[in-house]
Amino acid sequence: MADIDTLDPEEQTIRRERIAGLDAEIAALERKIKAVPFLDDTDICYRRRERIETPITQAVMFCILDVSGSMGPWEKEMAKRFFMLLYLFLSCNYSKVDIVFIRHHHTAQEVEEEEFFRSRENGGTVVSSALSLMADIVEKRYPVERWNIYGCQASDGDDYTDDLPVVYDVMKKRVMPLVQYYAYIEVDARDQSELWSVYRDLHEAYDHFAMTRITAAADIYPVFRKLFERRREGASHG
Repeated sequence: MADIDTLDPEEQTIRRERIAGLDAEIAALERKIKAVPFLDDTDICYRRRERIETPITQAVMFCILDVSGSMGPWEKEMAKRFFMLLYLFLSCNYSKVDIVFIRHHHTAQEVEEEEFFRSRENGGTVVSSALSLMADIVEKRYPVERWNIYGCQASDGDDYTDDLPVVYDVMKKRVMPLVQYYAYIEVDARDQSELWSVYRDLHEAYDHFAMTRITAAADIYPVFRKLFERRREGASHG
């Protein structure tokens, strides 16, 4: 304080007020420090957690096609036209997307693009075989923490009655928890099927499950646009 005493009275007053203000700030900071829980070096090195957002830029679309005997030439043609439109849409608009092709009758098989669109099959229908295969492939190749999973299924809705509860169980327990979005297209000019009734229950339970019908060739583009245009606008991958 000796140095302050050598100043003129007005300057002394200014200096003392400034020092008092700094003392008050120091005291306030000391109180805040005492209120902070003690952290030693071990806590800082091993127990500190920081949230780091990792954007998911990879996506996979599963295309599931019913090729069983109940799918006549018209139904198969409409379904394949729909999937071709979807394939072109994905290829033209997204640079980082895998497309997995699955076809099924009473058993399911992953196939290449050429076989998916051109081969012909017949036989009974077990829809759950395709859904189980999709879930198996996701678990083996597409971990959900690194991939956005999407599914699209086309069928005439025919299925063995005993398989319908299995379909619901597989969808609820294995497929819907994995996917960001799943779309079911029923290709049939007749009345809605038993499979439609099963999927309607899923549609009511899950916001990310969509379903619609194609009853004529003119329906294909409007149905596609209804199902996927909004998903494109909100997509986070590209």
